Amino acid sequence: MKMDMNALLKQAQEMQQQMADAQAAAKDEVAEASAGGGMVVAKANGVGELVELRIDPRAIDPDDPEMLGDMVLAAANEALRAAAQAVEAKLRS
Repeated sequence: MKMDMNALLKQAQEMQQQMADAQAAAKDEVAEASAGGGMVVAKANGVGELVELRIDPRAIDPDDPEMLGDMVLAAANEALRAAAQAVEAKLRS
């Protein structure tokens, strides 16, 4: 059985282009999540980057900085999870 190297190369190039297109689309997929009743809002894209973080000044309690840290982590992690799920859903369809 003889392999057609040109066909194989063409298929590899098509797959490479599809991957590049999927990565570009993932960068445009943005999800938002909040914590602390909306006092901390994070937005993330489908390639795992935080693209925005908003903190309501009322969330800043000098006596409890750990609470603010927890809210930031919760919002950021949920936004990253949601963005990854959105990208995964698009790739399946």
